[in-house]
Amino acid sequence: MIKSLHFAVALTVLLSSAALAHDALNGGEGAKITVVYDHELPNVPGKSMKGVLVEYAPGGFSEGHTHPMSSFIYATVLEGAIRSQVNDGPIAVYKVGESFSELPGDRHGLSENASKTQPAKLLAVFVVDTAEQELIYPIKK
Repeated sequence: MIKSLHFAVALTVLLSSAALAHDALNGGEGAKITVVYDHELPNVPGKSMKGVLVEYAPGGFSEGHTHPMSSFIYATVLEGAIRSQVNDGPIAVYKVGESFSELPGDRHGLSENASKTQPAKLLAVFVVDTAEQELIYPIKK
């Protein structure tokens, strides 16, 4: 009974958090970027974990960008396939269930839906300084 009650409360909090998620970041053409989770880490003072859902329409992309110097990012593809390039590394295509990471100071020059006909989604989990409000900085050309 107690476990069921805890599960119901946890589920309610999770669904409420998702419903309150906000579009805090700018994407590119056909990209919707939403912060879906933001929580201070109780055992790491000054750090937070932020979950960012990136949804690409067919052919959608994000502009080239960097992230705060305090951030470590772990991204997992949830739907479709994502074409990505970090720094001057190889261009790679990540499919559902595959992941990649970005280290502090990395440049994300290419991030796009690999398909022109199907949508794609990825979840990027940031570990970042709590004071950081901006998570994406466009690369100046």
